[in-house]
Amino acid sequence: MFALWTWSGRTTGRAPTGVGERETLPIAVPTSTLDAIEIVDVDCALVTPDELGDLPGSTSETAPAGASLRTWQAVMREGDVVHELPIAAHAVPDAVGTSVVSAERAVRVLRETRAVATELASSLHAELRPYQARGVSWLRETTDAFGGAVLADEMGLGKTVQTIGFLVGRATQGPQLVVCPTSLVGNWAHEITRFAPELRPVVWRGGAVSAEPGTVIVAGYPTLRLHGQHLTGSSWATVVFDEAQALKNPRTQVSKAARGLTASAKIALTGTPVENHLEELFALLNLVAPRLFAHRTQFRRRFVRPIQEGSAAAAARLRDSIEPVVLARKKIQVAASLPAKIHTDLLCDLTPEQEKLYDQLLDRAIDDGFGSGMQRQGRVLAALTSLKQVCNHPGLITGDLGELAGRSGKLDLCTDIVGTNLENDAPTLIFTQYRQTGELLVRHLAEQFGVTAPFFHGGLNQDERGRIVTDFQSADGPPVLILSLRAAGTGLTLTRAADVIHFDRWWNPAVEAQASDRAHRIGQTRTVTVTTLTSGTTVEEHIAGMHDRKSALTDLSDTAGIAALARLDDDQLVEILRRKREN
Repeated sequence: MFALWTWSGRTTGRAPTGVGERETLPIAVPTSTLDAIEIVDVDCALVTPDELGDLPGSTSETAPAGASLRTWQAVMREGDVVHELPIAAHAVPDAVGTSVVSAERAVRVLRETRAVATELASSLHAELRPYQARGVSWLRETTDAFGGAVLADEMGLGKTVQTIGFLVGRATQGPQLVVCPTSLVGNWAHEITRFAPELRPVVWRGGAVSAEPGTVIVAGYPTLRLHGQHLTGSSWATVVFDEAQALKNPRTQVSKAARGLTASAKIALTGTPVENHLEELFALLNLVAPRLFAHRTQFRRRFVRPIQEGSAAAAARLRDSIEPVVLARKKIQVAASLPAKIHTDLLCDLTPEQEKLYDQLLDRAIDDGFGSGMQRQGRVLAALTSLKQVCNHPGLITGDLGELAGRSGKLDLCTDIVGTNLENDAPTLIFTQYRQTGELLVRHLAEQFGVTAPFFHGGLNQDERGRIVTDFQSADGPPVLILSLRAAGTGLTLTRAADVIHFDRWWNPAVEAQASDRAHRIGQTRTVTVTTLTSGTTVEEHIAGMHDRKSALTDLSDTAGIAALARLDDDQLVEILRRKREN
C-alpha cells in the first residue's frame, strides 16, 4: 500500500482526509532547515495502488520537497512517459533508522507486483488482493536470493493462497511438498485443487514417493517424523512448512526430519514466528536460510541476551537482520477492507461456593508443599489447573454437576452474552482450554436455550472436524460453536461468527489472538467482538496482567508461564495464587 501525507515545505501536516485508512508511520523526512533527514512519526492515509491512481492530482507535477533535496528523487520511466518519484514514495526507513528504501527498488517492486498479478490472473483461480500479489512476488525474489523465506503475515491475510500462487509459478521445476498439521492436510489438498487446478495434490501418509513436476505432495508433521526417510531422497522444487511453529524446537525428531529435506526453496508459514522465546525464531530462520542464520551462539550473543535485558537497540538490529527473509504484515497495513476487531475484557465475580473451594484447594496445596526441581513444576501445574477449573465451575472439581446455573460467575456472565447474541442472531464462538469445560458448556446451553452447540476438540477425527466447520459456516448453521483453544487455534475459517468469547485465559496472548482470528479473517463483513472472561481476585487476574504488560518486544522473549511460576519461591508463588480478597 501507499502512505499519503502532507508537506508544508518545511514540516509534515495532517493526513489527507476522505481517503484511505489512517495510520501513523515512521517516515524519513527533511528537517525544518532542509539540510538533513530525520525519522518522524507521520500521520498518513493508506491507499492501494489503484486508489492512488484514481486520486486527483496524482501526477508527476506534485513533487512535495524542496529543491535542495531533488537529488534524493528518482525517475520512473514507462515507455516515453517520465514520472518523477517524490521522496514520499521511497522514504520508509529500515529498523535501525540508517537508510531508506531506494526509489529504484520502490518502482521495481510495484512493477513486479503488477506483473505477478497479471500472470496469475490466468493460472490461479483467485482474485489476489494487491498485498497478496506482492506476497507472491516477494516469495519469488527472496527464495531466488536466499533459498528460503518466512511468510509471517498476521492471521487471516491469506498466507495459503499466496503460497499456492508461488507453487503455481514453480510447477515445471519439479515436484513440491507441503508439510502441515495433520488436521490441515485435507484442507491444503482442497485449497490447491480449488485455486490451482493445474497442480495435482497428493495426500501422502507414508511409503515410496514418486512425484512428477506439477505434483504437490501434502503430508502431516507426524508423517514426516515417522516416514521422513522416504522424502529425503527426493530433490524438491519447493518445500512449504505450514504452521511452522511446530518446528520451533530444533532438537525434536520432526525438526530434524524437516532439516533433512533437500529443496531449491523452503518456505515457512506462521502467524506466530515466536510464541515464547527468540530461539524459536532462530530455528525457523536456520531452517529456511541457513546461509544467513547458521550460528545459534552468535544469534544468542547479538540478539537474545541483550533483548532479554531490555535493549531496544538490539531489538531494532534483529528486525533489520531478519527483514530480507521475513515478511510479517499486519491487517491494518494491508487489508483496509477488513472490519474492526474490538476487544472487551470482563472481570467475573466468584460465587461464594467458588471462593470457598478456591481457598480450600490452595490451602491444601500449601500444606502438601510445592517441592523442588521437576517435581515442583508438576505440582505448580496441578495446583494452577485446579484453581483455574474452579474459576470455570466448581462442579469440575467437586463432581457435583447436577445444577449448573448460579454457581459460577463466569458461566452466568457467558450465558448472558450468548443470550443477547441469540436475540440478535449473532453466531458466537466460545474457546476453552479444557475438555470438561467444553462439555459442560454444551450441556448448559442446551438446558438454558435449547441450543445444540457442537464441540470442536482434539478427540475428533478429521472428517468430524471438517463436518463441524462446514455446518457452522452454512447459513442455517448452529448459533454457537464451542472450541478447544489448542485444537482450533490454527487453520480454520469461521467468518460466520462475529462474536468470540474466551472462557478461560491462556498464558500466551498470541495463542488467544490466533484463536480469535478464526472469525477475523478475509471474508468477514462485520465488526468482530472478542470478549475475554477473567475471574476477579484469582490467578486469572495475574495472567491477564501478564498480557497487559506484554509488548511487541517482550512477546519475543517471554518464557512459558508455568515455568516462570515454578521458579518463584513459595511466598511469591502463594501471593500470586491466593485470592486478593481486598479487591
